[in-house]
Amino acid sequence: MARSSFLFTSESVSEGHPDKVADRISDTVVDLFLAKDPEARVACETLTTTNRVVLAGEIRGKGIWEDGGQGHGGWAPGIEAEIEAAVRAAVKDIGYEQDGFHWKTFEFSNHLHGQSVDIAVGVDSTDTKDEGAGDQGIMFGYASNETPELMPATLAYSHRILRKLAELRHGGDTRLEPDAKSQVTLYYEDGKPVRAASIVVSTQHAKGLTQGQVAEVVKPVVAEVLPDGFITNETVWHINPTGIFEIGGPDGDAGLTGRKIIVDTYGGAAPHGGGAFSGKDPTKVDRSAAYAARYLAKNVVAAGLADRCTIQLSYAIGVAQPQSVHVDLHGTGKIDEAMLERELPKLIGGATPRAIREHLKLNKPIYARTTAYGHFGREPDADGGFSWEKTDLVEKLKALA
Repeated sequence: MARSSFLFTSESVSEGHPDKVADRISDTVVDLFLAKDPEARVACETLTTTNRVVLAGEIRGKGIWEDGGQGHGGWAPGIEAEIEAAVRAAVKDIGYEQDGFHWKTFEFSNHLHGQSVDIAVGVDSTDTKDEGAGDQGIMFGYASNETPELMPATLAYSHRILRKLAELRHGGDTRLEPDAKSQVTLYYEDGKPVRAASIVVSTQHAKGLTQGQVAEVVKPVVAEVLPDGFITNETVWHINPTGIFEIGGPDGDAGLTGRKIIVDTYGGAAPHGGGAFSGKDPTKVDRSAAYAARYLAKNVVAAGLADRCTIQLSYAIGVAQPQSVHVDLHGTGKIDEAMLERELPKLIGGATPRAIREHLKLNKPIYARTTAYGHFGREPDADGGFSWEKTDLVEKLKALA
């Protein structure tokens, strides 16, 4: 029997966290290439450390990499300079102008190269087969009616705290620097969040600020984010618990693409298949099928068919059709789960990699914006960003009930 009263915790990290800097750079490269060729193939990994950025991975695309056959080839004229300029602009936008990591002066190394022909042959469509999945794997989507955006409350509030702090910093608050982390622990009664048990926020700050001065910035932001009544006299606060946080970002700790996958998804409230999103073009089902699973789960909950929904999809490399579809409504459903397993893929063209990309219109430069404050629970953008957050399947799903 599921427990109805418990504590649960989720964390978030800011756009200036070293791993998130790496994610932002990797997806900046994805956007640059998709803007040139919507069918570009990108698998870009980034390392950030003290005044250094290193790219590695496999790429392919018109106007990007001139294929010499069997994986050989070279960069199209001028593209290497464009990559470096885009990477530096991304770091500048985050706000890094520190001695240990500065957008203008960091050393830059680009080790991207042509895509393996063995991978390409499994993914590319032909006259006799549909485009296959870029790799095997399992992907999960989740939705919960805890918040208006149908996300776990602990994660939604953790993200909002850091977004508000970033807005202050970008608005000119010189007390704050880019690197920050948050963590929210909520007490649940009858399965619903009712109050904050503890709040943890660590934020990089200007030299000389005391722990108390940082708390003067952070506490009003937290109070604005959490619902009325959630902060009580029993709420435990940990604001910069080590007392000082002046050295941060890639200068304080190395960053790598894809190390914050739980922050990117559901804050531990749902399973994660293991694959990261950032740095990957949408032919990679690690990314596109996870977006599709969220899209379907969110529409199920938005249609009122369940309070919570978890969906698993699985794929085999080079094979278009999903190997399995699993739906779990966590005992809150008003519709048969097995029927949803049959019907949900039909709503997105069978859930093949190409059908997902076409339904959600994923072959666009829309990914750099996803790299901080979660890939899910966001508002769809007019240009197609966060298309997987739309609830345009609600009426079709209600008709199934």
